[in-house]
Amino acid sequence: MDDSRINRTTARRIRVRGQVQGVGFRPFVWQLAQRMGVKGAVWNDAEGVQIFAVGVQLDAFETALQSQAPSLARIDAVETTVEKLGKLPFDFVITSSQGKGNQTGVTPDAATCDACLAEVRDPAQRRYGYAFASCTQCGPRFSILQGMPFDREMTSMARFAMCAACRSEYEAPQDRRFHAQPIACPDCGPRLWFEVDGTEISGDAIQLSAQRLKEGAILAIKGLGGFHLACDARNAAAIATLRLRKRRLTKAFALMGTLPVIRRHTDISPKEETLLTDPGAVIVLLDKSREPLPENLAPGLATLGWILPYTPLHHLLLDAVECPLVMTSGNSSGEPQAIGNPEAREKLRDIADAYLMHDRDIVQRLDDSVEGLTQHGRMVLRRGRGRVPATLPLPPGFEDAPQVVAYGGQIKSAFCLLKSGKALLSHHLGDLDDPQAWDRFQKDVTSYSRLFDHHPSVVACDLHPDLRTSQLAAAQAGDMPLVEVQHHHAHLAACLAENRWPLDAGPVAGIILDGLGLGADGTIWGGEVLVGDYLGFRRAAALAAAPLAGGDAAQREPWRNAVMRLDQAGLADLADTLFSDWPRDLLRQVATSGINAPLSSSAGRLFDAMAACLGLATDRQSYEGEAAMRLQALAQRAPDAFGTPYPFAYREGVLDPIPMFQSWAYDHSNGVPAEVGAARFHAGLAQAFAGAARTEVEAGRAKAVALSGGCFQNATLLDMVLRYLRDIPVLIHTRIPANDGGLALGQAVIAAAGTIRGG
Repeated sequence: MDDSRINRTTARRIRVRGQVQGVGFRPFVWQLAQRMGVKGAVWNDAEGVQIFAVGVQLDAFETALQSQAPSLARIDAVETTVEKLGKLPFDFVITSSQGKGNQTGVTPDAATCDACLAEVRDPAQRRYGYAFASCTQCGPRFSILQGMPFDREMTSMARFAMCAACRSEYEAPQDRRFHAQPIACPDCGPRLWFEVDGTEISGDAIQLSAQRLKEGAILAIKGLGGFHLACDARNAAAIATLRLRKRRLTKAFALMGTLPVIRRHTDISPKEETLLTDPGAVIVLLDKSREPLPENLAPGLATLGWILPYTPLHHLLLDAVECPLVMTSGNSSGEPQAIGNPEAREKLRDIADAYLMHDRDIVQRLDDSVEGLTQHGRMVLRRGRGRVPATLPLPPGFEDAPQVVAYGGQIKSAFCLLKSGKALLSHHLGDLDDPQAWDRFQKDVTSYSRLFDHHPSVVACDLHPDLRTSQLAAAQAGDMPLVEVQHHHAHLAACLAENRWPLDAGPVAGIILDGLGLGADGTIWGGEVLVGDYLGFRRAAALAAAPLAGGDAAQREPWRNAVMRLDQAGLADLADTLFSDWPRDLLRQVATSGINAPLSSSAGRLFDAMAACLGLATDRQSYEGEAAMRLQALAQRAPDAFGTPYPFAYREGVLDPIPMFQSWAYDHSNGVPAEVGAARFHAGLAQAFAGAARTEVEAGRAKAVALSGGCFQNATLLDMVLRYLRDIPVLIHTRIPANDGGLALGQAVIAAAGTIRGG
């Protein structure tokens, strides 16, 4: 650089905000500076990355910071101030992290990159066959993080002292492992071993594991965010044994396979392949469309959840075993997955025949994320490893939002922190009825708050006072305002916030369909059209209520809902015929008494009722949503998915399914195939709710329609509703779950909006 051209306008301090730590951003800036003749320095701090830059190409330098950033980086803002130039910097250097606290994002774990995988498979490389190879573009991040900033001493890699060769790579700015905090090799990093009954077995751990899997054994495998339980996905007997030991009767198992293996069992579209190969390494739901695998992997469903190997350990194991593997959470059903070696030995001893272990500690317990693709975009069913702790920008109007903590719901739990114009929605934390899950939930709230330097001034929770999360919120609030949010209003607000609907943009009509939530009138809601925004709502329409005879039992046993709905439709005789093996008269007495039989407008229970009528999961669901998922799978087999929609009556804001059940009964008596009835049910429900929402928009009482609630994780229903609303603006979920996993985001923005508006 010609020093004579430097003047006071050629020195800049550049602040880069976003996901810029742990992604190789500083070496990227260093290399960019070398190419452009820029001098100065770059360092991490609590707000992201800071750069002091001197040169004559600073405009181009700033542009390249965003256009050429590393693949794992996400830049939210680049802010520049002109600096007075004192002494000319001699070079461009990378300096150590500065400051305390955290205003920046933390990078999620990332799947093994092609360069590292090539090393692991190359006998000439020193990391050949090494299960823990990583660089700045891949490997563990959040799962090993103990504190901020993201430096090695703040991770569970701190106890592994780097050898001279790794240290040389770590300190060379031109190397792709420059300041790669998980850097390791066989000489200095974590090690892998195979054990049975607590005893390490000598030999190659990968080969020993592969051999046992081929023999039909069940293995516990330590991954990034926790242990998995694995078996040969082609072996129906091994799958049945895993179900029995894990106490997971019918819920689908996830599968891990290479792309060629997955292509053998399903037709993958280019978009599905893109999602599969995303660095987040999520489980992707794919149709069962080619060479079949055992039905007991996902009984009654039309899809299988597939994930690619995302660590060198997984790649090496799949190379050795040469078959698809079941890869399910390492736990007994309902409990959090194991993350520590002693914990796994204790919890999984009655399930696993052997263990593939390593000695790198897992700090953050993270389930794999689960996603699907529809023609309308991504659908997030479970948000976990690979996606968290990425943040969401708040909508316009929330610039002055206070720091808020929102505790979400009881099932599919997650909490949310608002800070600095962003929302941090936690990973999936499970069903809080389980004591271990509840304990973990509380610990993770504390952990997130510490990691992200969060100090709330407002607390939000569900309206229902008996939820554990509501009770925790009340206990934690102290002198802070406690905002209790109606369940379905929170769903609506979550959809608005995800789509960055501005605070002052006006009301929308929200179609909110889910299992249940306490309504503003004290009854149980679950099939609603709400018109509102962040600040309030009114209930414009709702599904006609039916008794939940037996209370919680009605959520587990679909036949109960079928009898209630058929009785309402004047079809008690048909109910007696269909459900002759169940105690119908006793059920009716309970419903008539009103004791333990609250009225509910739940769309989820309506799905259960129709599923039971069609003979699907009639007696008892082994997992939440089983009947509805089987009903969707059945509907997808219909030759014309839309067919003739079953009719719903609509009067005075009530959507009544009596005509629907009467029409189905006519079809049933005339031998219409069950799949046709399932499709007509979906179409009728979609048409009814879309029509009610359309009325609000066309009358000028709403500006768009928002779709939320767990029922909208049914891709068939989502597609049908969108077709019936095709000429109206519609907001849907593509980045957070439509189910209760997104509830805390809605609670948080409602609480923030009330504070901003002085409510």
